[in-house]
Amino acid sequence: MYPKQHLSAIAKRYPSAWRTADQMRAERGRCLPDWPTWCYLPLSGWFAIITDAMRLSGPTIEAARECACLGALGTWRVTQGIYRYDPTLFAALIETPVDGDLPHDLLYHLPEWCVYVETPGMAWCGHELQGFFAHLESDANSGRPELRLMLNTATGLFALPLHLGPWSLAQSLALVADEASRQASLHGNPSAAAEIDSTTAPAAVRTATEPLLSLLLYLCSQAAEIGADGHHPANPVPKRTKQGWRLFAPDHPTTWDVGTRIGAALRRGYHAAEIGDGTHAGPRPHIRRAHWHGFRTGPQKREDGTLIAAVDRPIALRWLPPIPVNVDDADALPVVVRPVR
Repeated sequence: MYPKQHLSAIAKRYPSAWRTADQMRAERGRCLPDWPTWCYLPLSGWFAIITDAMRLSGPTIEAARECACLGALGTWRVTQGIYRYDPTLFAALIETPVDGDLPHDLLYHLPEWCVYVETPGMAWCGHELQGFFAHLESDANSGRPELRLMLNTATGLFALPLHLGPWSLAQSLALVADEASRQASLHGNPSAAAEIDSTTAPAAVRTATEPLLSLLLYLCSQAAEIGADGHHPANPVPKRTKQGWRLFAPDHPTTWDVGTRIGAALRRGYHAAEIGDGTHAGPRPHIRRAHWHGFRTGPQKREDGTLIAAVDRPIALRWLPPIPVNVDDADALPVVVRPVR
């Protein structure tokens, strides 16, 4: 199904959800606890809408699944951005490994509260993957930040949360599985806990999820090519109405072209490297594989003028996309992702 079809379907199930979400956001930091600006509405708010509509007295597995869907689709509704990558850039990004600790700080720079990324030709753990939604969650109880992925597969929507912190993707998935098992057992459904463990713990999930993170991290780049002619994605500004402050959702989705210029430059670079038209002044044209790179940051000298040893300066991770080397094209310059301060 297309993203808009999923949105229309869930709007029919919860017809008052959007107005209730506006009311909750208006009470943020007043009658309701505050939450970070990078989160449109915590899942606890969406869960309140679910339990009221379903007339539930407590959490259930079905309600948790509905909450994950409503949270992703309700957040995406206010911007409805669909991100379509240049095919050459797309192929390079999904082959980029995400080794070591996740550069989680970069994910706070999503261009919109929730994005939908198209994934042509991809699969996720054996399921045809048409695309995925991605938004950030701030846990109402612990304040824990999460990256919430909603996978749009040929067999339906599948929620995959990732706990964000200074750890690897494998560790993040393990934390999610542990928390899911704890919650399922807490609410008297240990069989559901086992089912969650079996679907989130295997290494296959990490392998299938890694390309999705690379796509998202590119969107978070300060220099990422999204849109054209000065038209770029952004979160909407609330407007005052007689009923209070509201966010007005667009009537239809907006498709954002991603990486058009760098994709074209990469193709030229690949072609130059293939035919080998290098010069004597440097190495033959070739493509350096996309990778993460650590850069030392902070001052190099103390106040008294003495040098600070490199090992004593913090390391910031930056993502370098495929770099055409010795290709005479300004468009082929690398895109640098700068860490959040």
